[in-house]
Order: sequence, then C-alpha cells, then structure tokens
Amino acid sequence: MTALSTDIKGANPPAGSAPLADRRVRARQLTVILTLLLIVTSVLSLTTGASDASLWTALKDLAAGRELSTMDRVVLLDIRLPRLCMGILVGAALALSGAVMQGLFRNPLADPGIVGVNAGAGLAAAAAIVLGGLLPVPLQQILGYWVVPVAAFLGGWVSTLLLYRVSTWGGRTSVATMLLAGIAMGALAGAASGVLTYISDDAQLRDLNFWGLGSLAGATWAKVLSALPIICLALATAPFLARGLNGMALGEAAAGHVGIAVQRVKNTAILAVAGATGAAVAVSGGIGFIGIVVPHLLRLATGPDHHSLLPNAALLGASLLLAADMSARVIVAPAELPIGIITAILGAPVFLWILLKRRGDLGI
Repeated sequence: MTALSTDIKGANPPAGSAPLADRRVRARQLTVILTLLLIVTSVLSLTTGASDASLWTALKDLAAGRELSTMDRVVLLDIRLPRLCMGILVGAALALSGAVMQGLFRNPLADPGIVGVNAGAGLAAAAAIVLGGLLPVPLQQILGYWVVPVAAFLGGWVSTLLLYRVSTWGGRTSVATMLLAGIAMGALAGAASGVLTYISDDAQLRDLNFWGLGSLAGATWAKVLSALPIICLALATAPFLARGLNGMALGEAAAGHVGIAVQRVKNTAILAVAGATGAAVAVSGGIGFIGIVVPHLLRLATGPDHHSLLPNAALLGASLLLAADMSARVIVAPAELPIGIITAILGAPVFLWILLKRRGDLGI
C-alpha cells in the first residue's frame, strides 16, 4: 500500500529512467521556460500583423505621457490585444483538455478534437447560431453573448459523457472503441451541422464557415469575456484533478484502494473538459491537434506526473496557438489563413507518429 501511495503522489517513472526528484526539478525548470516562452510569444503576437501599428511606439508614447494615436489604439487595444487574450485562453483550454482526457482514458491518443468532443461542442454552438433566434426574447436578453458558449459547453459535456459511457465497461476503457465512437459522433455531428448549414441565412452561413476551420480573427472583448469565466474555472479545477489522474494511471481499482474517489474524479474531469473545450470552440471554432500534441511532448520531457503536466500543458498550448496564429497572419499576408489549417498541418504528422508507436496496443 505504501508503494502504491508513493506512485500515486509522484507518478514514479519506470526502472532505468531518471529519478523522481530529477523529473520534478526538470518539470519546475520547464515551467519557468514555458512561462518565459508565453511572454515572448505574447509580445510577438502584439507586434505581428498587416498593420504598421507599432507596440514599441505605443509604449514610448505611454511612457512619455502622450496619448496613443487613433490607429495604434484601435489596432493594439481593440484588435490585437483581445486576439492575444483569446489565443491564450483557447490554447490553454485545448491543451489542458487533452491532458485531462489522456489521463482519464489512460492513453495518449485521447483528444477532444479526435474523439468527437469538439464536434459535439461545435454542433451545439452551430445550433445556437442558427436557432438561437427561436428562444424567447427575455431569455435572449438575459443570456446575451453567453448563448453560444453555454450551448457549446452543454454539447461538449454531453459528447464527453457519451464517449466515456460507450468506451468503458467493467471498469476498463477500450481505446479502439473510444476512437471508433469518436468517429461516429463526429460523423453524426457533421451531418446535423450540414442540416443547420442548409437552413441558415447568409450571415449565419458566414459564422458557420468560421466554425469549420477555426480562427482567432473574430476576437472581440465581448467574446473574450464570455469564454473567460468558463475556461478559468476549468483551469482552476485542474490542480485538484492531478492526484486522482495519477492514481487512475494504475487502474481504477488500484486508485480506489488508496483512497481516491474515482467517480468524483471522473465526473469533475468530464465537466472540466466539457467546459474548457466548449468555451474554446464557442469563440474560436474547430482548432484541432493542440490537445494531443502538447501533452505528449511534455510527457516525453518530464514524465507523466499530472501535478506538473497540467499547468505546463496550459502554458505550452497557449504559446503554440499564438505561434500558429502569427504564422496564419504572415504566410499569405495581407490575407489570413484559418488557424485550424496551420494546427492540422503541424499536428497530423505527430498524431500519426503516436498512432504508429501505439498500434500494438490497438491490435492493428
């Protein structure tokens, strides 16, 4: 029992690997590095774009007590800064959701985008866009900008819960069933989204096309504020999941024997993933592969301990999404690529590599 408890708290590495203390030191060092990386990418994000507005000129004006020019104020404060904030929130939410799902399913192939959670959240958001006008006017006024994020949260929660129920029986989770169920859920969501596209008007159609490819181009302070509480709540929940996810790596039965409330951990994890993914999809559309690539890279660097994995995943996910967004802005400037294309180009090869490494576990 003592050995099991030690493994649960620290997620001890296998024999022949670095000692646990070394991994903890590397994890703390990596946290510092990733924090600095996020600061650098944030500054670069504010300085990148088709406009000639300069962050440095604006900072000099502020330091000298001068007012910002109209162009600098609009570009920096109303366009780039909300886009930066949205990129940080969405990148952190997607990467954290991937890390939590992989810990919940005990497999690095789990990801909200691949197993259909994004599709469920996107379908609910699309339904809110097309059919939201059918809600009673008082309810529309009460919800305001929250209509789409709340709908996406509910869609993500339902799809995550269904996925877990379908792929788990007898206390064991089948990865192959999970992937196949995710494909089926994605197909059903795609068909329903097609119906919504067919009945939508021109304005709604433009919004639906935005969901399909994913982008931060539509960032506004209203969208940032609508997603901020849900994503921050999911991020704040993550530290309380770390010990439980570490324990579940040994199996649900073993985790229960050392005092972990397995069902509570599963329920909290599902709600956290649904909230983070739903809010991210609601404001940015379908951006894939962040959730599968980031946790896998971190496990290779510092091991599987979720105490460090979860916060580091949020930091690295935010930085990678900001870097992808900057690439989307400059590759075909002054036009802009949808950010989902960039993440797919970079993430798909990594996913195939992981799949080939794990194909023995899947029986293929």
